[in-house]
Amino acid sequence: MRMNIRNFSCMVHVEFRTERDSLGEVKIPSEAYYGAFTSRAINQYHVTGLKPHINLIMAFVMIKRSATVANMKTRAIDAKRGNAIVKACDKILAGKFLDQFLIEPINSGAGTAFNMNTNEVIANIALEILGEKKGNGKVLHSNDHVNMSQSSNDTFPTAMHVAILFNIKQVISVLDDLIKTIAKKAKEFSGYRKIGRTHLMDALPVTLGGEFVAYATAIAKARDGIFVAQKELERVALGGTAVGSGANTPKGYRTLAIAELAKISKIPLKPEPDMQYGLQSRFAVANISSTLRNLALELGRFSNDIRLMASGPVAGLSEIGIPAVHAGSSIMPGKVNPSLAECMNMVCFNIIGNDTTAALAAQSGQFELNVMLPVMLKVVLESTDMLKNFVPIFSKNMVAGLSANKQKLRHYIENSPVIVTLLSPKLGYLVSADLYKESLKTGKTIRQIVISKGLMSEKEVNTLLG
Repeated sequence: MRMNIRNFSCMVHVEFRTERDSLGEVKIPSEAYYGAFTSRAINQYHVTGLKPHINLIMAFVMIKRSATVANMKTRAIDAKRGNAIVKACDKILAGKFLDQFLIEPINSGAGTAFNMNTNEVIANIALEILGEKKGNGKVLHSNDHVNMSQSSNDTFPTAMHVAILFNIKQVISVLDDLIKTIAKKAKEFSGYRKIGRTHLMDALPVTLGGEFVAYATAIAKARDGIFVAQKELERVALGGTAVGSGANTPKGYRTLAIAELAKISKIPLKPEPDMQYGLQSRFAVANISSTLRNLALELGRFSNDIRLMASGPVAGLSEIGIPAVHAGSSIMPGKVNPSLAECMNMVCFNIIGNDTTAALAAQSGQFELNVMLPVMLKVVLESTDMLKNFVPIFSKNMVAGLSANKQKLRHYIENSPVIVTLLSPKLGYLVSADLYKESLKTGKTIRQIVISKGLMSEKEVNTLLG
């Protein structure tokens, strides 16, 4: 007998509790730890279908915990409520109640909806710790107690910085590994001479190893740019509350809260000296995004060159061999494609597009606040997620497995007329140009033509051409 799932779900009895906010009463499932604001918000912000990023959840909960510790130290909140909030935060940081964070990555301007989702979940966990029922705002309130001395205006920018820094740490680590892998491959390829190319046309010979050294250098420079840019993210606006004024914060709160947040996050956070700037401008986020874009440009270029050098194996360049990670075609047996390099290209395209979104959002702030925070955070976390997830695969399963086709590399050098350039200081530019044309017309190598014409001895030619 088949059961109709829809009818079965209608048979399930769900109990509700009623909460009241500034707009009126809201019915909420009794088992839910979120409250009225979240309930209203999840009906409005159905945008991406994605869950909030784990690092955003953790960053926000760390902020709430740090703010509460600071509030207790300044006696702004009593120890009973404060300790209950801290314990509630610790439960979430230990991995519990994560399913109660329901606000999508793109939500209300300035991220107020996510801030309130966090406040409500923490408040209701804390109420249960105190032996009270969920929603009892008279005992412990999401705004009055969990959000004490805070505003979405300063907590969301701070959470952005912390969440991104969590991801950046992992990105730098995987880039370091990739750079080492490329450098190792460069050493392996150091003895392989090959024809260089400019304008996609034959140029003077280089070594395959030299090319890979240059790739490692480019990615290392991009990595260094990210490392430097992250320092700006370490300055946070927590304590600025609304418009950077620090309104409704007790004396000493800001220093205490940021110090506590630095301790729990293990990030060397410092107060942003100009709190008004800290809310107006999203320079630090746009800056880190631009460094990710610059990295994507170099990773994409490297991937393109791998694809070109590996093209073939018969009708392409076929200068290098690529590891087979899976069948390349559903119809052509035995075909091997540079699939991981292609995937890296797509990752890079996405990162470049994400940076455009971040740039537009950064310049869209008005006066005392940029309200485009959620989308900026979404795209930067997405870019860093893709990098920390895929770069290790690309490094291990593509770059580390590359091999050189020594015969093909030498064949291209020997048969390219452009190597006459190495003889032109002795033969002259015009004579060399004629030799170039003759080589193309006859199919003979420059080496053969020069020796047969008696223009240089075989020993002289071999010395210059190698």
